[in-house]
Amino acid sequence: MKIAPFLLIFFTGLSFSQNKQLLYGFSEIPQSLLLNPGGKISENKGYFGIPLLSHLHLNIGSSGVSAYDLFADDGIDFNTKLENVVNNMKPEDFFTATQQLEIFSGGFEFGNTHEKSEYLSFGLYQELDFIAYFPKDYAILALEGNQSNINKPFKLDHLSLSADVLSVFHVGYNKKVNSKFTYGVRGKIYSSIANINSVKNKGSFITVPGQNNIYNHVFDLDLEARTSGIASLVDDNSEEDYDENENIKTIRKRLMFGGNLGLGMDLGFTYQITDQLTFDSSLLDIGFIRHSKDVESYKVKDRFVFEGVDPLIVPTEQGQTADEYWTDIEEEFEDLFTVDTTATKYTTWRPVKFNASLNYAFGEKLSEDCNCIMEDSPYLNAVGAQLYAIKRPKSPQLALTAYYYRRLFNGLRVKATYTIDSYSFNNIGLGLSAHLGGANFYLMADNFIEYRNVYNVQSVSLQFGFNYIFNKNED
Repeated sequence: MKIAPFLLIFFTGLSFSQNKQLLYGFSEIPQSLLLNPGGKISENKGYFGIPLLSHLHLNIGSSGVSAYDLFADDGIDFNTKLENVVNNMKPEDFFTATQQLEIFSGGFEFGNTHEKSEYLSFGLYQELDFIAYFPKDYAILALEGNQSNINKPFKLDHLSLSADVLSVFHVGYNKKVNSKFTYGVRGKIYSSIANINSVKNKGSFITVPGQNNIYNHVFDLDLEARTSGIASLVDDNSEEDYDENENIKTIRKRLMFGGNLGLGMDLGFTYQITDQLTFDSSLLDIGFIRHSKDVESYKVKDRFVFEGVDPLIVPTEQGQTADEYWTDIEEEFEDLFTVDTTATKYTTWRPVKFNASLNYAFGEKLSEDCNCIMEDSPYLNAVGAQLYAIKRPKSPQLALTAYYYRRLFNGLRVKATYTIDSYSFNNIGLGLSAHLGGANFYLMADNFIEYRNVYNVQSVSLQFGFNYIFNKNED
C-alpha cells in the first residue's frame, strides 16, 4: 500500500475558518466594523490600532476528520484507520484556511452636529484564504490502486482548490441616520500577492480489461490550474540566480499595491426595532481581482487509452529497483500527457460573506448613589442569534451561533457563544474586551470543550488585538 500520496492529500486539510462569531457585533471593539460597516459604534469618537498588533485572527480545523481519527493510541492498525477515514469522508468535505493580520488601522467621528453621527474608518491588512475539497476518488486510488477497482470510474472533479494571499486597503463610512437606523459601506482595494486556482476540473479515469494487454487505462481529462504571482518566486531553473532578498522585496511591493489589483466593497446596516431589540446584517467582499502579472496556467485536455506497460498493477521486473521502475513509468506518462502552459489573464471573485443577527438587550444599570436606574447607561446584558454564510466553489458554508454578552464592570465586557457549523455541533467560545483608560485589549477563542483532547479538535480559533480608543465618556 502506498500511503504517502494520501498523507499528502490529508495533511493539506489543516483549515482555517472565516467566521468571526465572537467579534461580530462586539461594538466596543473597533475591528467589529470590518464585519459590519453599518454596525453600532460604542464609546468611540476615534481610535488607532497598534501597528501589526491591532488584529490577528487564526482558526484551524477540518470538516471531516481530526488527527485523533488517525493517530489515536487505541490498538487499531493505522492502515485500518486510514481506510476508515477515506471511506467515511465525502467529496463535499472541505479544508479551508484563512489568516488575517492587520498592519495598521484607525477611525474617527465627524459631522456638523454636536452629537457626531458619521464615522470614517480605514486600514490595511494582509489575508490568507485557502479552500480544498477532499479528493475522495484520488485518495481511494492512492490507497487501493486500480487492480481492485476494475471498471470503476474515478472522478477527477473531486480535485478542487483555491488559495489567495493578498493585502487589502480599505476605507469605511458609517452613518447614524436616526436613533433607529444606521448604515455603512466600505470600499476595498485588493493587491494579490499570490494565487492558485483549480476549481473547474472535469473528467475520469477508469481501468478496463484490455485486448492487446491485460488492462486498458482510459483517461478522459479536463484539468486546469491557474496561478499568478508564483512562477517568479519559485523559478528554480538556475539556483545561482535565486535571490531570497529580491523575493522578499517583491512580496513587500505586492503588499503595497504592486500585485494584481482588484476592487471590492462591504455593505451593512443596523436597525433598532425597539429600545431593546436590534437587527443587523452585512455583505462582505463583494469584489474581484484581475490577474494579469506573473500569470502561469497549466491545462490538460485530452481523451486516450493507455496500453502497453501496466504502471499501477504490474510488479517491478526482476533486478529492477523501485526508483528505476517508477522513473520508467514517469517517462512513459510524460510522453502521454501534454500539459499546455499559458500566460492567459484571468479573474477571480472574492468569497462573498453574509452576516445577520438578532439581538435582545436587558438589565439596566443601577446607580450606586441613589439605587435607581441610570437612564443614559447601556444595558448590561444581551442575548441573540447570528447566521453566517460564505460562498464557496461547490456550495455555501453556513454557521449558526447563539450568544450571551455581559458588561461585567467598568472596563470589562465578555461574550460567550455556542456555534453549530460544518466542523462541530458543540463549539463553545469565549471573548473578552478590556479597557483601561483609552487602552483596549481583546482576546477571543472558541471550541473550549474539545480542548480536553486537543488531537480530536476539528476547529480551534484565536483572535486578539490592541487598540487605543478616544472614549466619549468614562463608565
